[in-house]
Amino acid sequence: MRRRAVIALFAVGLMSVAGIAIGVAGQRIASVDTGSTGTSGLTRTPRAERFEGSLMPPGVRAPDFRLRDQDGERVSMRALRGRPAVVTFLYTTCEESCPAQAQQIKLGLDRLGADLPVLAVAVKPAADTPANARRFLRKQGMVGRMDIALGSRKELEPLWKGFAIQPQVAGVEHQARTVLVDARGYQRVGFPIDQLTPERLAKDARTLLAEARGRPAAG
Repeated sequence: MRRRAVIALFAVGLMSVAGIAIGVAGQRIASVDTGSTGTSGLTRTPRAERFEGSLMPPGVRAPDFRLRDQDGERVSMRALRGRPAVVTFLYTTCEESCPAQAQQIKLGLDRLGADLPVLAVAVKPAADTPANARRFLRKQGMVGRMDIALGSRKELEPLWKGFAIQPQVAGVEHQARTVLVDARGYQRVGFPIDQLTPERLAKDARTLLAEARGRPAAG
């Protein structure tokens, strides 16, 4: 009887050791999948979940340009380096998606508690005159918070191509997309209009601001 008891205890011990080994292995696998850092010493990649918007392909710069805004002032992508920027695409006589874009960005900046550079790129050159652009900004309460890059179709085409945007053409609605560009000038996060909210924009802008300052994002 005593020998049988010893054998039974030995078997239970083996099962416990096996269970612990399986659990540790499972934790190591989970650590790799989640892309976080743990005590195993494994190197993990940053998690895409830290951004609310869609991650852009890595290493894609925002195309540089030199255009005039609604006030006749020079605007360029290079001038925005050193801090994150919001780039969106609209036309100034639009009455549906474009005002909604502007309002979501406005509320996002309010929620962020700081004004980032916001550049709207015109997508309907024939209608996007300086007067119409100024009227649009006044109506949306974005004077001093957003500039609109204006130009001819030939001048604007490199921007549309560089951001992979379909402009407004007869019978085809433009792509109402908003892009966050990081402090180094790379396209990082994109929001189709149906995914753009003040909360998401503010959270991702805060992450890029913290990244530019070299410290973790708060909240």
